[in-house]
Amino acid sequence: MNKQAISLNTTIGKVNSNILEMLSEKGRNIFFPKLGILAQSAQAKGKDINATIGEAVEDDGSSMHLPEFDPLIKIPANNAFPYAPSYGKKDLRDTWKEFIYRKNPSLKNMLISTPVATNGITHGISIAGYMFANENDNVVLSDLFWENYNLIFENGYGAKVSLFELFHNGGFNIKSFSKKINETNNNKVIILLNFPNNPSGYTPLPGEIDQIVNEVNNLAIKGKNVVVLIDDAYFGLVYEENVFKESIFIKIANLHENVLAVKLDGPTKEDYVWGFRVGFITYGIKNGTSELYEALENKTAGAIRGNISNISHLSQSLLQTLYSHENYAASKEVKYGVLKTRYKILKDLIYTRKYSEYFEPLPFNSGYFMCLKLKKGLNTEEVREQLLNEYSTGVIALGDVIRLAFSAVPQSKISDLLENLFNACRDLDKQ
Repeated sequence: MNKQAISLNTTIGKVNSNILEMLSEKGRNIFFPKLGILAQSAQAKGKDINATIGEAVEDDGSSMHLPEFDPLIKIPANNAFPYAPSYGKKDLRDTWKEFIYRKNPSLKNMLISTPVATNGITHGISIAGYMFANENDNVVLSDLFWENYNLIFENGYGAKVSLFELFHNGGFNIKSFSKKINETNNNKVIILLNFPNNPSGYTPLPGEIDQIVNEVNNLAIKGKNVVVLIDDAYFGLVYEENVFKESIFIKIANLHENVLAVKLDGPTKEDYVWGFRVGFITYGIKNGTSELYEALENKTAGAIRGNISNISHLSQSLLQTLYSHENYAASKEVKYGVLKTRYKILKDLIYTRKYSEYFEPLPFNSGYFMCLKLKKGLNTEEVREQLLNEYSTGVIALGDVIRLAFSAVPQSKISDLLENLFNACRDLDKQ
């Protein structure tokens, strides 16, 4: 093992030895290289002659680039073309940390890590897998889940996805959750929570959140080391007053010294920048220290360095510019209003008695999506194909449910979407 990894592990072990047991073999072995090329380049920064870094510069020291970009990019060239740090741009990382506190006031002054930038939340989840998932480890998540989780944990890291039933009697299925997280004989339990959930569009109510947290705490009391991965991709997009408004991160990050909260979030959905590919990974644990968090950030940046080197400098700079704009908050509220209106229209229509003949909505209250189950033995894939072929309408068939992305449907066409779905079901029922 590299001596830099050993040093980081020693630092982590002194503060909380449980975290060493949570780390995967890769996680224990990874480090951010500070003794090689990067260190020598940092020492040469600002010198009269700097022949260290693998970038091309103009004779005046500015970043070399093709002049055709000049009318396209309205920020300084040095905020777009050079490599960004593997940790992410420090100003953006600090801004996002401030956002986490602002959006989650219950955190108050709780000490958490500084977010490390990832190439979107998908990459953040993959880095979390690198850091914590060994081959054959169980990763517990709901039976309604984003298919990339399989690709990341099972195909990518050889872990095993273990599913609990998300719903029971119109709400979160705490019994199934409890049973599944207690099944493993391993000392380490990895749990992935995704609220608002993709694909169901469900966020638990405050009482349900408390039940989830209580079950996690019980695991820790039993001596289990628990890694809770919190996929907050759709954070903030909640449309009902009785829904839990903050991230469950606030409840997990200071829960127990055996429970590490790993927050995976970013501007992709929150700020409508899907193609920018910027996300963040942030850590929280009871009695965590700056020294501990710095070590985890170092390992995370090392995993990124050895994976894709660094995140888009241009995207990070554009976001930092956006966040300092005086109209940012107001513009974001307008877009949220558009999604909330679509949600309200869909919710008002989908419980129409007529539609209940062929499909039943699953609980939904937030996010981009909602799901429904078909009746009368109708097949989701056959209904999907009928919609494509006869009604010029696209939906997603996921096993025995159909997912509707109301985020992508204009307000004026939501009623048409449901009518087309009803008619497609009727067509197949009458065959």
